[in-house]
Amino acid sequence: MTSKNTAAPSAQTPAPKNGLDRFFKITERGSTLATEFRGGLATFFAMSYIVVLNPLILGLGPDGAGGMLGVERVAASTSLVAGILTIIMGLWANQPFAMAAGLGVNALLASTIATNPDITWPQIMGLVVWAGIVMAILVLTGFRRAVFDAVPESLKTAIVVGIGLFIALIGLVNAGVVRRMPDAAGTTVPVSFGAGGHLMGWPIFVFLFGLFVIIALFIRNIRGAILIGVVASTILSIVLESLWPSGPSTESITGWSLVVPALPESWLGAPNFSLIGSVDMLGVFSGSSMGGLGATMLMFAILLAVFFDVMGTSQGLATEAGTIDSEGRIENIDRVLLIDAAGSIAGGGSASSAHQIFVESATGIGEGARTGFANVVTGVLFLLATFISPLVNIVPFEAVAPALVVVGFLMVRQAIHIDWADWGLGIPAFMTIIMMPFTYSIADGIGAGFVTFCFIRLVQGRGREVHPIMYIVSLAFLVFFGMGVIEGWME
Repeated sequence: MTSKNTAAPSAQTPAPKNGLDRFFKITERGSTLATEFRGGLATFFAMSYIVVLNPLILGLGPDGAGGMLGVERVAASTSLVAGILTIIMGLWANQPFAMAAGLGVNALLASTIATNPDITWPQIMGLVVWAGIVMAILVLTGFRRAVFDAVPESLKTAIVVGIGLFIALIGLVNAGVVRRMPDAAGTTVPVSFGAGGHLMGWPIFVFLFGLFVIIALFIRNIRGAILIGVVASTILSIVLESLWPSGPSTESITGWSLVVPALPESWLGAPNFSLIGSVDMLGVFSGSSMGGLGATMLMFAILLAVFFDVMGTSQGLATEAGTIDSEGRIENIDRVLLIDAAGSIAGGGSASSAHQIFVESATGIGEGARTGFANVVTGVLFLLATFISPLVNIVPFEAVAPALVVVGFLMVRQAIHIDWADWGLGIPAFMTIIMMPFTYSIADGIGAGFVTFCFIRLVQGRGREVHPIMYIVSLAFLVFFGMGVIEGWME
């Protein structure tokens, strides 16, 4: 993460200290082994909630035939696949981009696709695998990289800024500072401040404590500021919950968001990997009531969401980590994209949904991670989480949320590099930035920016300046945004 006191690079890069340093380019990228280790820990703590949340989204909901995946089985698959893919990203692409089951896709699978009659979870996961295969083909043919290169620099910067606001909003929502307005309120305002306009409860106190600790440590240039803040907040949360129990948010408006902090009674558990291989690649196209065309449209929706999530996320993370080459391209981008495509194949094949680069990796980058070694640390912890459940059942959302808010600030600072004077760039950048947090979707923000950019350039009579790929992608987004209308025509 860019620091306000970042020194200018030296004329001669120091020699690597050992083989590990040389392999990961730790010294070359201005980092240290200890910094990478801290970054890996910070990233894991920031995204470990997915091992709890993904099973709750996928494991409890029935498919169109009434079948269930089961919480424990989804949890085991989620941890295993996240650990393996994160390590591969670190070893092969040498990027601090951790991977896990994407929240947008799993919600799409559970709340929309699974509600179609007669469709089963293995068939649904078959769609995810097909989306991954198509993405891999697009990477190998160079199309996916071509899309990256076709995006104007101001829009790339806007993606970074939008992700920063998105990360900050995730932190505020997870902490309970920003909440959904109750439907019974009858108001047009979708969100509110705290509970009834007030900040109440020990979980909020833990968030505020962690936020000001991290800010103070950052201002004082203390190494490990984010990790220290997360650990200190976690310890405080355990103490407070043991003395004055708040319970889960499902029982009290002032309760903990997802994880109720407590020291575990048992540290070990045997994982259930029986979901691995539970996938039907062809049944959804021929054995379900939606037919081949309907199944293809659903696969297209999954493909587009995953395709552009990684584009935005990797651009934002690489910009902050400084792993951008002299031409403005992400180092080892083809490997990054291929591993991301493999995430959908592996995620679908293990019934844990598509695995993607996680935006919370910015937490580790904020801690100083610059290389794939941080990913190896994060990945190993995910593998341990398949056996040692307390790793993901101790740290509450409220202890990690302050780190997300601070990291969001660091990313938003990039807004000064957007060409606001050119309305053809400024307005699309603005649309990208605001739509990401407001729709809770990186892909939707990118789509809004792309479509607006093409439209304004055409109105300006400068349509020839737009790369043809931008028109193709914008058309695809228009289809994506109008999917509900298209499905209505098909009925």
